[in-house]
Amino acid sequence: MQKEVALTSEGAERLEQELTHLETVRRREVGLRIKEAKEFGDISENSEYDDAKNEQAWVESRIAEINSLLANAMIIAAPKKCDCVNLGSLVELQDVETGDIHKYRIVGSAEADPAHDKISNESPVGQAIMGAKKNQSVLVLTPSGKTIEYQILKISR
Repeated sequence: MQKEVALTSEGAERLEQELTHLETVRRREVGLRIKEAKEFGDISENSEYDDAKNEQAWVESRIAEINSLLANAMIIAAPKKCDCVNLGSLVELQDVETGDIHKYRIVGSAEADPAHDKISNESPVGQAIMGAKKNQSVLVLTPSGKTIEYQILKISR
């Protein structure tokens, strides 16, 4: 039995769009690349053919992964009357020691993207702030063993 995957409605929509693109556009493109590469002759020493087959394997693997994620998805609905951090919350944190301010959207692990300030509820910061309220201080134990104290400045949806 597969584990449920927490997704925001936006995350589920993005995955459905990616799935549609992979199934309708990328599959066709890769199929054409394979066909063209076969026309070059001997495929045993044909790098274009090998590249196209590798891409085909990646596309099919990603399609299977997205289908599995969507099949096991639990769509997160933001609680209406909660003033605490939950999945889907946009949280503004201040590092107590340095004064640095960070803004994060709390999402499920399947749609975490730290480069775009989307962190998983399973990450060290995500775990520490889940359920916390505005003006509360939380301690985060980093993977390196350092403890960082954050003050929650703002929570929004």
